[in-house]
Amino acid sequence: MSAPLRIALIASARFPVREPFTGGLEAHTWSLARALRARGHQVELFAAPGSDPALDVVELPVHRTSLSRAARSDVSMPDATWMQEHHAYLRLMLDLAGGAGDRYDVVHNNSLHYLPIAMASAVRAPVVTTLHTPPTPWLESAIQAGERCPVTFTAVSEHTASAWRPLVPAARVIHNGVDTERWPAGPGGRHLVWFGRIVAEKGPHLAIAAAREAGWPLRLAGPVGDERYFAERVAPLLGGDIVYVGHLGCRDLAALVGGAAAALVTPCWDEPYGLVVAEALACGTPVCGLDRGALGEILTPECGALAPRDDVGALADLIGPVTRLDRRAARERAERFCSLDAMADSYASLHREVAA
Repeated sequence: MSAPLRIALIASARFPVREPFTGGLEAHTWSLARALRARGHQVELFAAPGSDPALDVVELPVHRTSLSRAARSDVSMPDATWMQEHHAYLRLMLDLAGGAGDRYDVVHNNSLHYLPIAMASAVRAPVVTTLHTPPTPWLESAIQAGERCPVTFTAVSEHTASAWRPLVPAARVIHNGVDTERWPAGPGGRHLVWFGRIVAEKGPHLAIAAAREAGWPLRLAGPVGDERYFAERVAPLLGGDIVYVGHLGCRDLAALVGGAAAALVTPCWDEPYGLVVAEALACGTPVCGLDRGALGEILTPECGALAPRDDVGALADLIGPVTRLDRRAARERAERFCSLDAMADSYASLHREVAA
């Protein structure tokens, strides 16, 4: 039996990795840390203050910066949150480049920040980075910071890998997985569900419009990530059979999703993966969505259907047929294609490969 690996797992500095999760990235990091530990590996999670202490968390040093009036009035003054995150990751990478990095066999960067990539060559342990987003200028420039980028890259979908391929031709696709025990199959019900971060790019206003047009009750759940968007585009549409139930923990959210006839997924951007699709399928709930990003990689005709992007009328027309799909097929798709075990085994194999 192979010896356990010592893994440094770098998470987001902006939101804590704990339930109820702010978004899919935090949920993914939490699940990955637990799954790697369950396989016997020693995982230290570098994450935002307030993260789940059960994960052996080392809090990233995110400190409020005290600036003079002159500095704050400078025309080059960046956003305060940007500076806090920059210095937190800079401190971490300097520590890893020093003696602290010798404690690990592999460093896995699961954040969206550029410094773990830009400074990877200073760390003696091999660095793996998961690409969770489309190309961004910060990450692209970090990859090109030296003559050769030493990072091993993975991508959460073929769609995302394809978007990065001009710069990262060898990114391996490891689909995000969900714990099917924490997302059990549910009985279905007489309402639709939409869940996720309530921000414009997730499009809950489109879900409301489609549900109303199709004549179905809708329950919405998730953290409000953009207060102005919620107040102007979502709150005025609530009422009657359209209900916002709040930001729920996993158990309550799984019960809500498993008790729905179908889940609506309405991205207004090209989803790099779409974790809510996998979570809905695990609950046996078929998915009715807009065809953007990687959603088409996850869904099959047996467990869901996709309307053309931004076409609310077409989405509404699909709701009835989707609610009549076999819930067992949805659950089976989650177990085969997007299970946590498959994802964790793939990452563990990659970690051992790069650490050899």
